[in-house]
Amino acid sequence: MEEKSEQLHQNIAHLSDLLHSGQDEAFVTSFNALHDFEMGQVYSGLPEQLRAVAWRLLDNETLATVFDNIDVDDEDIDDLLQEMPPQKAVQILRNMYADNEVDLLQEMPTRLVATYLSLMPKDEAEDIRKLINYEEQTAGSLMSIEYLAVEADLRVDEVMRFVKQQALEAEAINYVYVLDKQERLVGVISLRDLLTHPDDMLVSEITKDRIISVKAGDDQQDVAQIVADYNFISIPVTDDNDRLLGVITVDDIVDVIDEEAVEDYSGLAAVNVSQTDDTAWHSAIKRIPWLIALLLLGMSTATLISSFDGLVRKASILAVFISLITGTAGNAGTQALALAVRRLAVGSSNSAVKNFLSEILAGFLVGTATGFSVFLIVTFWKHNYQLGLAVGIAMAVAIMVANLAGYLIPELIDKLGMDPAVASGPFITTLSDLTSVLIYFNIAQLFISHFTGA
Repeated sequence: MEEKSEQLHQNIAHLSDLLHSGQDEAFVTSFNALHDFEMGQVYSGLPEQLRAVAWRLLDNETLATVFDNIDVDDEDIDDLLQEMPPQKAVQILRNMYADNEVDLLQEMPTRLVATYLSLMPKDEAEDIRKLINYEEQTAGSLMSIEYLAVEADLRVDEVMRFVKQQALEAEAINYVYVLDKQERLVGVISLRDLLTHPDDMLVSEITKDRIISVKAGDDQQDVAQIVADYNFISIPVTDDNDRLLGVITVDDIVDVIDEEAVEDYSGLAAVNVSQTDDTAWHSAIKRIPWLIALLLLGMSTATLISSFDGLVRKASILAVFISLITGTAGNAGTQALALAVRRLAVGSSNSAVKNFLSEILAGFLVGTATGFSVFLIVTFWKHNYQLGLAVGIAMAVAIMVANLAGYLIPELIDKLGMDPAVASGPFITTLSDLTSVLIYFNIAQLFISHFTGA
């Protein structure tokens, strides 16, 4: 990563020098030699006064590539576009892929979106409005309307000529979709099929009619899972009447997987991890609310411990094992939580009852093994098997309860229609502290006469 960052700074410095020295042709040549992804990073990294020169030198297609490759979540991309006159910005938008164009417009104020759409041809503006209206994190919000589609009565050589003509417009040319007269999706042909069959063959003879598609309202996470399961490069999006609306390409699926992973990790850590370059102030502001909430929950644990003060005074050795039991149970609960969230994210071939029974058994085995281990350790360490038994049983039960909570809480949150990742690791850990202390001292109370002689 450091090497890439250094290369980026070198590219920005080199191109800045070319602009400063008035070497316009050399700048355009050097800029066009960059990878598409690098174009986006370098352009956004140029000082504003140099970008004002750069966008005047670069053609609309190159600038569209630039904006196609700037992450709307990481950059103030709408500010970059507003550095240009609206007419220029509209030309760039029109040359972008539709899905990226929509993502960009969705980040802008409504007033600015209206301005840009009013400067577009009416039919193009109407298509963009339709895409903007799809809910975020659905298949409709991800799809592109630049795809290749033909009718079934064409020959292979006719389709190949069509592919060559449309290759520059389509976002992906790995598949050609076959439509009937009502524009319903009836099949798909891969580029490999077109290249390996005779030119005079009808495409209907090589069309695969086993179609895997998604609906516009499907959740993006479900779409990503289908693409991953079938190893697709793109997947068609259809309406309820099977009419082709657009396609989702694998680059968008990779973004979805990254976005979902960030959301899940943010939930498990109880902090937004999507922004890694925040200032100390912003980073602290994000963390403090959760920590205060967990602190208040933790106070209930402290209060519970203080209620057993008399028990601890009788056997002060009990205090030694509080953090051992709460920490281990918290770790077990976090493990169960992570597995439960993952299972909900990718699905499971087992029934809910089977998953529940499996988790119960896993909790029992983990609790028993850990409890037996701590029983042996405490017994030989303190030469008191009654104390070891009390700590071992408490450890086993605390782990079983924490494991069950780590499984059930995400399931419950999912049933309520919320993101199960919000059942964060810190929350489960703090909750397990409370239950572990309660279990530990109640079990210790049953054994206290045996290891104190009282």
